[in-house]
Amino acid sequence: MKKLSEIWKQRQLHWMVLPGVAFMIVFNYIPIYGIIIAFKNYTIVDTITSAPWVGLDNFKIIMEDAFFWEAVRNTLGISLLKLGLGFMIPIVLAIMIFEMKDGRLKKFIQTVSYIPHFFSWIVLGGMLISWLSSNGFLNQVMISLGVMDKGVNHLLDPDKYWWIAVLSDLWKEVGWGTILYLAGMSRIDPTFYEAARIDGATKLMQIRKITLPLLTPIISLNLILNVSGILGSNLDQTLVLMNSQNQSKSEVINSFVYRMGLAQGDFSYATAVGLGISVISVILLVITDRVTRNLNNGKSVIL
Repeated sequence: MKKLSEIWKQRQLHWMVLPGVAFMIVFNYIPIYGIIIAFKNYTIVDTITSAPWVGLDNFKIIMEDAFFWEAVRNTLGISLLKLGLGFMIPIVLAIMIFEMKDGRLKKFIQTVSYIPHFFSWIVLGGMLISWLSSNGFLNQVMISLGVMDKGVNHLLDPDKYWWIAVLSDLWKEVGWGTILYLAGMSRIDPTFYEAARIDGATKLMQIRKITLPLLTPIISLNLILNVSGILGSNLDQTLVLMNSQNQSKSEVINSFVYRMGLAQGDFSYATAVGLGISVISVILLVITDRVTRNLNNGKSVIL
């Protein structure tokens, strides 16, 4: 009865949460039923219940599909490069912004670095396609500097695609990635830095001994989220920048699932791929959480 009384006293808060809970149930939990398609031979003329069971046949096909493993290779290559650069650079940029004394310049740099995040990949992709074309901005600059004799379309070169994808994603998201770190640094007690300066600590020593240790929980959380999503490369970016010439290096798992499921209508195969990737992502999430506990004195930041 006491518990019910407490719930009734907070009924306004529960009513506010209710639409969010209903949204999750309808759009996140009920669709989980569709996972059984991965174990059936489902076609557009079937219902989920009427489609014949095929057991693990779809997963066996996945293991023998060379195009799937090519997508896995591209996904891991692009994601690992994004993890290496996209994880560290926002931390460095956030510290540099935080240490700036000029308030106007700090706000200007923050605003400029945030802006690309609010543009869709349709807009940014169109800009990149134009800049990287034979007569684009990048070629004009390189020709004027004497680096190149004539322009080439960089997006048609498969060997360049990984770096194009990584650097363009970094350009779009690096500023947005600093928000959590700047919020964490704003809550650090200034007396820590004052005491360090009195003891003769340099700026780098203050960053290494005060800023980074106090940001460890946020850094750990971002690391966990980045590692768990390593198999989920950016679909919007891929669909915009991929073409028939660079597909061997630009096809990632998400675009492979999209192509197999929606373009070719092989729903069971696409669902099986998505289910397998989701299971692996959960395993990576748990493993990374266990590893990062050592950075937080044995405390988990999520589990």
